[in-house]
Amino acid sequence: MEKLKRLGGQTVEFTSFPTVIGYAAVVGPKEAEGPLGKWFTETEEDPMLGQESWEKAESALFAKAVNSCLKKSKLTPESVNFIVAGDLLNQCTASSFGLRDLGVPYLGIYGACSTMAEGLSVSAMLVDGGYAGHVIATAGSHFCSAEKQYRFPLEYGGQRPPGAQWTVTGCGAVSLGYGGNIKITHATTGRIADMGVKDANNMGAAMAPAFVSTLLAHFQDTGKTPKDYDLIVSGDLGSIGHALAVELLKKEGVTLGDNYKDCGMLIFDSQTQDTHAGGSGCGCSASVLCGYLLPQMETKKINRLLFVATGALLSPTTTLQGESIPSIAHAVSFETL
Repeated sequence: MEKLKRLGGQTVEFTSFPTVIGYAAVVGPKEAEGPLGKWFTETEEDPMLGQESWEKAESALFAKAVNSCLKKSKLTPESVNFIVAGDLLNQCTASSFGLRDLGVPYLGIYGACSTMAEGLSVSAMLVDGGYAGHVIATAGSHFCSAEKQYRFPLEYGGQRPPGAQWTVTGCGAVSLGYGGNIKITHATTGRIADMGVKDANNMGAAMAPAFVSTLLAHFQDTGKTPKDYDLIVSGDLGSIGHALAVELLKKEGVTLGDNYKDCGMLIFDSQTQDTHAGGSGCGCSASVLCGYLLPQMETKKINRLLFVATGALLSPTTTLQGESIPSIAHAVSFETL
C-alpha cells in the first residue's frame, strides 16, 4: 500500500508540488477605493455589473475572474480538468450560474469565508494525486447579495453595529498545474470550532478560535513555527478577530509578530471607508490573495506564505433559532521556486 501523503492529524504534504499557473481578482468600486485598489486585475465602477439583480452581479464576478484567470494562465476551458468553486448564496448559485457556460467539470464547495483555502486544498490534491493537469479554484461574494440573504435587504436601512464587517464585492481565481514559480507545499484542513458566540454581527470573535486551532495543528503537524513564514495571513477575522486570535495564541505559547496580517484589515481603510471591523465574505481572502499576495510572491517580496482563510458556518435559520456560530479555517502553504 502506498504511503499516505499526510503529516499528523490534519495536514497533507504535497510531493509533486502543484504550482500556481495564473490568477486574477475582480472587485467592486468600494474595494477599488481601498489600500489595495491598484493591485486588482479588474475593478468595476458599477456594483451591479450591468445586471438586473445583485445575485446576477455576483455571478458576473465569477465569470469575469475565471475568464481573466484563464487568459493570464494561457489556458482554454477545454484544458482545465476541474473547477472548484464556492460562494455565500444558497446552494452556491452565484458560482454555478456564473460558470455554467464554461463547460468545465464543476465541483461546488461551501466553507463560508474559508472557501478559497478549501478550494485551493482540494485543487492541489487533485493535481498532486495525478487526477488533473489543470484545476481552477475560485471563490467570491457580493456585499448586497450577502446583506439580503444573511441580514436585511439594503432598502431596510438597518444600522450596522461596530463589530460588524463589510462583505467584499469581489472574486478571486487561481489556476494550478505544473510549471509555475509558486508551489503549494502543504494544506491543513481545519476542524469545526465553536466557542458559543451567538452574535451574527461579530464574525471575527466567532472565527478566531478556528484560526487558532488550524494554525496550531499546522505547526504541530509540520514542525514549522511562525518564523518559518514571511507572512501568515488570516482570511477575514477583521480587527476584532485579529486581536482575539493573537491573545488566544499567546495563551498557547505562540507569539505572532509583524508577519501576521488579516485580509479583512488589508482590503479596506478603516479610517476613511466606514467598514467598521473590516472586510469579510468569500471574496475577501480570495481577492486579497489573487490581487495582492500572489503578485508579491511573483516578485519575491514574499517567499513563504501561509494563507489561512476562516469561515463562519451559520445560516439565517440557525441564527433565528438561537444557535451559536460554528467556525472553520483551512491553511495552505505557498513557497516561491
